[in-house]
Amino acid sequence: MTLEARHISVILGGRCLLDDVSLALAPGEVTALLGPNGAGKSTLLKALSGDLQPTQGAVYLDGRPLDGWSLVERAQRRAVLPQESSLAFPFTAFEVVLLGRAPHVALAETPHDIAIARQAMQRTGVEHLALQRYPSLSGGERQRVQFARALAQIWEPLPHGAARWLLLDEPTASLDLAHQYEAMAVARQLAQDGVGVIVVVHDLNLAAYVADRVVALDRGRVAAEGRPEDALTPERIRSIFGLEVSVTPHPRHGRPCIVPLPPPPRIERRARPRAASSQGLRFRLLSR
Repeated sequence: MTLEARHISVILGGRCLLDDVSLALAPGEVTALLGPNGAGKSTLLKALSGDLQPTQGAVYLDGRPLDGWSLVERAQRRAVLPQESSLAFPFTAFEVVLLGRAPHVALAETPHDIAIARQAMQRTGVEHLALQRYPSLSGGERQRVQFARALAQIWEPLPHGAARWLLLDEPTASLDLAHQYEAMAVARQLAQDGVGVIVVVHDLNLAAYVADRVVALDRGRVAAEGRPEDALTPERIRSIFGLEVSVTPHPRHGRPCIVPLPPPPRIERRARPRAASSQGLRFRLLSR
């Protein structure tokens, strides 16, 4: 039960966004995708979800090419939270979350589906927004409602022990600090329940806190991979992000605590005074 990328490359508009990336992801783990802007993180997530077809290579789910699964089968096994979710219709927040049950509904939502949507909203702390119109919500509230929608989609274990997957593209971008860690705590709990979680995140400390494994991309290639304490070293962070950092064990959970170091002060040399030319000196003497 794996989600695997085998030598995938993505070329769009003549630009190579992913270059020969291979990964094997396991359920029950949180994998954080890291890297500077334009490194290929979101492109990799879209390829893993099936929303983007690789130019070369292929993505496999349980040993079977992802494009060999129907759209409904994919939707039953994996949920995706994109960076932005636009919705102009005046649905309530509860109705948006209930959309997550669509892949599992035959004719109409049952009381069981409604109960799952409510539980998902409770898990993400948005049950008080249930009757609010979605377009009226703030950016952070919308993101948390969409997170609940994704949870509702993969809420229940699948038959025969099939793996469930949750793919999150910068889920904390519009959240305040407390809600960032609450969202990652939910992701951590899902992994403990057997869900494979793949999350794109920019905050290295947040990644170190939540992830079992990090994959750092740089210019479309895998630059570092492994446990946070092995992959997030000062040398690798300097190489990938161009940033000097200090990395020490966190005093509470022991995972890497990453502190950016300010660049050394620039010492500006004062220009040395120019020596007066003999011609200028002679002119001043004659003019006295």
